[in-house]
Amino acid sequence: MLEAFLNNKPLFYDKIDYERMPRVYASIKQKIKLPKIIHIVGTNGKGTTGRFLASALYSLGKSTGHYTSPHILKFNERIWLNGRDIDDDALNAAHTELLSLLSKNDANSLSYFEYTTLLGIVLFKECEYLVLEAGLGGQRDATAVFENILTIVVPIDKDHEAFLGTTINEIATTKILAVKTQLLVGKQPHKEVYTIAKKICDDKGLALHLYEENLDKEDELKVSSIQKSNNLEPYLVENLKLCISALKIIGLKYESQNLRKSRLFGRLSRISKNIIVDVGHNTLAAKSIFESLKEDKYTLVYNSYKDKNYKDILIILKEIIQSVAIIEIEDERRVPLHDLEKVLDDLNIKHTKFKKINREENYLVFGSFSVVEAFLKDYRE
Repeated sequence: MLEAFLNNKPLFYDKIDYERMPRVYASIKQKIKLPKIIHIVGTNGKGTTGRFLASALYSLGKSTGHYTSPHILKFNERIWLNGRDIDDDALNAAHTELLSLLSKNDANSLSYFEYTTLLGIVLFKECEYLVLEAGLGGQRDATAVFENILTIVVPIDKDHEAFLGTTINEIATTKILAVKTQLLVGKQPHKEVYTIAKKICDDKGLALHLYEENLDKEDELKVSSIQKSNNLEPYLVENLKLCISALKIIGLKYESQNLRKSRLFGRLSRISKNIIVDVGHNTLAAKSIFESLKEDKYTLVYNSYKDKNYKDILIILKEIIQSVAIIEIEDERRVPLHDLEKVLDDLNIKHTKFKKINREENYLVFGSFSVVEAFLKDYRE
């Protein structure tokens, strides 16, 4: 029922009506109970930071939801409730409830992401905490209409420039303007993000927290213990520290065991001895991957969307690429094959079309959620 309804909504738009979500939410606001919301914005690390935090809250005995996007194989992955992905029956029941709250015109006019954001709110209404991950934006994102207790900013870099702006200043301003009560800023690759965060918080009269200022020696020892037990890569350690800082800001004490079972699939996830998958799709993700995997060489199973900086990504990863296996993805936004092949030729990177796995080679599957989805479907079959 829900699946058929969502299939009639386009996933992507050339232009977005930023007035629609606030207007529709205002019409049903009095009928929906909100949990304590922790809003996560930024470019890279929203999903892993959110899952660390949601898992910790749940482990501490708090009824907790985590709203993340997009999904890899099944929509249910977007809505995590008290330790597991939501089931189909609960999804369809929430869909029926949401339709009863909305006018027919509003239900039909909402975008895919706007509708599923409200669907998540219906499903999470009995939670004490909700970790709410923004989509591509910040101030104007569908997730920004709800009141919250904390906004977390993960690393910001260039991405989705057509909607967010072409400079770090523009992108960071758009994202950080989502703050409502207090702001926690994670480690940033661009120093101007800290300046923008301070100015916005000063202008709004809101508290600004830098994540490392909340961590003491005891926290560092716990981080080291969790890193070893979970075999966390460096960038995931930073996301873990950001999560711990958030717990301390909202006044919750934790122990190492509260964060030992909290890794989100699809972020440098090893699915076999010789295969790693990662849903990243931008230069910041590529840099993190390179730092984590630079001791080895890999066959890169890859494809890209045409609006991504795929040449820059391949330049970053070139030193660890043995060859590229181009995998077919079913997405109208994919880069034309000849364009991708030309870039690979210009960079002197050997390439073929992806056919099958050789057990004697190491593989990195990377480029987008669509790439990982296409690979997993083929791999599992």
